[in-house]
Amino acid sequence: MPNGTNQIQIDGNRLWESIHSYAQIGATAKGGVKRLAFSSLDYQARDRFIDECVEMQMAISRDEIGNIFATMEGSEPDLPAVLVGSHLDSQPTGGKYDGALGVLTGLELAKSLYAAGKRPVRTLQLINFANEEGARFAPAMMGSGVFAGKLQLADMLAKTDSDGVSVQQAIALDTTGQYPARKERPIDSYFEIHIEQGPILEMESLPVGAVTGAQAQRWYDVTIIGSEAHAGPTPMIGRRDAGLGAAELSLAVEAIALEHGPDGRGTVGVLVPSPMSRNVIPGSAMLTIDTRHPDEDELGEMKQKLRVAADEIENRRGLSIDIKEIWHSPVTRFDAELVSRLEHFAAERQIGCRKIWSGAGHDAVYMASTGVPTVMVFVQTKDGISHNESESIKKEDAIAGCMVLCDAVLERLFRAED
Repeated sequence: MPNGTNQIQIDGNRLWESIHSYAQIGATAKGGVKRLAFSSLDYQARDRFIDECVEMQMAISRDEIGNIFATMEGSEPDLPAVLVGSHLDSQPTGGKYDGALGVLTGLELAKSLYAAGKRPVRTLQLINFANEEGARFAPAMMGSGVFAGKLQLADMLAKTDSDGVSVQQAIALDTTGQYPARKERPIDSYFEIHIEQGPILEMESLPVGAVTGAQAQRWYDVTIIGSEAHAGPTPMIGRRDAGLGAAELSLAVEAIALEHGPDGRGTVGVLVPSPMSRNVIPGSAMLTIDTRHPDEDELGEMKQKLRVAADEIENRRGLSIDIKEIWHSPVTRFDAELVSRLEHFAAERQIGCRKIWSGAGHDAVYMASTGVPTVMVFVQTKDGISHNESESIKKEDAIAGCMVLCDAVLERLFRAED
């Protein structure tokens, strides 16, 4: 059996029930979840996670950006700790599994250790990272970014949502302020399990994937200024239509991504013309652009082409186009040894597994950026759909992913030597 005498019996049924029980917090009519970061529903999920950890006598701590840490102290507390984490916040129309699978897999591991009466050699620390989605407060992966020292705390606390509420104001409503601040301690490794959010594992009929790394991303906020005018009397020639400029730029984003295929990605997720009147030519427009590629140089070329396209549209249509890069996440490669161990444990359990690249960002990306040995497990997602209320995974795949991850975590937890 994996890990020999340290083998812990994971309760797959309990994990599955836990996932669907948490999904009732913020449940939507279409079967999804809405738990925006630092909302009352997000705090309900966080409080439940804390309560379950306290029942196992785990120590709770937090930090100033709202990350929650639950600690099961090892028999050798001076050894670097093993961390397992993800997030409980969701998109506005999110699914049950994105993020929650990772937090609750870690919780299942802790429950299994506690039920077996086994104290690990190294300390186990579970993490619920705050605001991973970035749906209410941009940027995404805020909690892990601050924890890793890649995002500045003061800057993130000042970020506001569409209603003008700041992160700092939202955090002030958090009941976890009663818990002590997390103490700095050396980290042995970081593990995370997540749904794939893509179709590859399903296409190959594989339940899990050992994630080798995450592609680079650049996010932009774009403001286009033209001139408002009456839709009837104003001839088509000579209009300074910011809405059409935004539409053209959106098509340019698609074309640039296709030029850098098959791995290039380009998405305009938000496009808002103004003043949004049926018979007024838009005088301004705002759009967001998300570009991704597993090759940093190619992503840089995509950035240059975006500016060239914007200049051409700007000059031809008489517009002003301001493109501001608000976030850059470089290519991240996960720890090769940990990837190999995931493959080993999957083979040992006769679970189908392949190495796979992540097309999305995750808290693990920031953890890896600090030099901490980091790895992820992906679980097959139906039709590759995520960030959607119809998001779905199979129970047997969730359990398989949990077992593979937990085998690898247990190996680190019961490893006495560095």
